[in-house]
Amino acid sequence: MQCDSLNKMQGNLTGYDCPECKNRGYINAIKDGQIIMKECRCSLIRRSIKNIERSGLKDLLDQYTFESYQVEDGWQRIAVDSAKRFLRDHDGKWFYIGGQVGAGKTHICTAIVGELLNIGLPAKYMLWRDEVTSLKANIMDDVAYGRAMGRLKTVKVLYIDDFFKCKRGSTPTDAEVKIAFEILNSRYNSKNLITIISSELKVQDILSIDEAVGSRIYHRTKEYCLEIPRDKNRNYRLR
Repeated sequence: MQCDSLNKMQGNLTGYDCPECKNRGYINAIKDGQIIMKECRCSLIRRSIKNIERSGLKDLLDQYTFESYQVEDGWQRIAVDSAKRFLRDHDGKWFYIGGQVGAGKTHICTAIVGELLNIGLPAKYMLWRDEVTSLKANIMDDVAYGRAMGRLKTVKVLYIDDFFKCKRGSTPTDAEVKIAFEILNSRYNSKNLITIISSELKVQDILSIDEAVGSRIYHRTKEYCLEIPRDKNRNYRLR
């Protein structure tokens, strides 16, 4: 009776309304004649919600799903199938998709991240040009730079969007290549981290820019590397 009475108490957790624990986050149970507290199943949902808010992708996750991705041609089916296969085999793996502008690369990668967030994995979205500009601005501030880089190096799931995106006709600066190497080398040496990269470049293009960066991407994405040939008919933004 005491246990039942405790389980009827209302909690004050927000963000998700759980009928089982009444928003306490735990359920009281009896074990060996003693009342114990067990984590409620809603805790995973609550962690996923927090991870979504911290990921930087909150506004895109509902829009960019596997269900909303239109499959009209064989190359799109290959992209979806590869992404779903990656989800079944994601632990410590890297995923790369490069090539044609407007072909749904961000859509596919966001859908992957969304599924990983739903199973409780923390993720970070890194829009390359914005983030690298901020990092370069703070490079002389050891505390700010270290804090920002630390998150990128250690978060369980890192999605880098538009990797090595530059102004037309230009290439990444030495500082940008150095930052890319610092992030990717750290993640390359951490076998349990998941890294997802989209880019207008093919891996061979990255190798020609910097072999150290490109070879790490090449080695870790062998199983899941997609390159969409350039063809304006595949640019869905022009339709």
